[in-house]
Amino acid sequence: MRNVLITGAAGGLGQAMVKKFIDEGDYVFAADLAIDELNKVVEAFPGKVTAVELDVTSAQSVQNVIDSICKEQELHVVVNNAGLQHRDKIEDFPEEKWDLLQNVMLKGPFLITKYVFPYMKKQNYGRIVNISSVHGEMATPEKVAYVAAKHGVIGLTRVAALEGAAYGITVNAVLPGPVKTPLLQKQLNDLAQNKGMSEAEALSEIVYPKQAMERFITAEEIADGVYFISSKHATGITGEMLNVSGGM
Repeated sequence: MRNVLITGAAGGLGQAMVKKFIDEGDYVFAADLAIDELNKVVEAFPGKVTAVELDVTSAQSVQNVIDSICKEQELHVVVNNAGLQHRDKIEDFPEEKWDLLQNVMLKGPFLITKYVFPYMKKQNYGRIVNISSVHGEMATPEKVAYVAAKHGVIGLTRVAALEGAAYGITVNAVLPGPVKTPLLQKQLNDLAQNKGMSEAEALSEIVYPKQAMERFITAEEIADGVYFISSKHATGITGEMLNVSGGM
């Protein structure tokens, strides 16, 4: 049994990851700011998950959580999954939204890595999985902060992989395609409302360029990819980007 920390665990992807690791016999520390939702996860998996209140944008919060876990037991796997979205043209993009997205999706994984690395180096083992996006390697309009952050996650992943390799630590990124989470559904609804688009038209605008499979990827498929890249079947893989997007 391994101990696993998953950030953004209250969301759609996060909950699928929690279930996957538990199903595979691991123990999960489910971290988020949405404590009510986390408590529902704990109730669903009694004795197999601990809810952790965590603000990934705060160095103090991150350090406190990592220290509290690692002083009691080893932490084997970390999944940096916390995320959010905001769409606007560059000239209309609120600076505070830029800062928020960068802090959650780029600074957050940096802080987690910064504070967990000393413990993983000491135990000579660690698996860090950063959730980037297909937008870590491409761009679409009106997503400047999201795209910039997800590109940055790939850079962070590659540097951390180099620095962790000598200590038995692998660091990889998973790049999800379109998953029908509440986050994506909100984007579809906003486009439908603000631009009069059907869901199919809105999806076509969000999913660009065309996706080969022409379907949503499931949260479970993303969780499977995250588990694989952190498992015994991927011990020789580090600094890599696993694209789980249905052929984008």
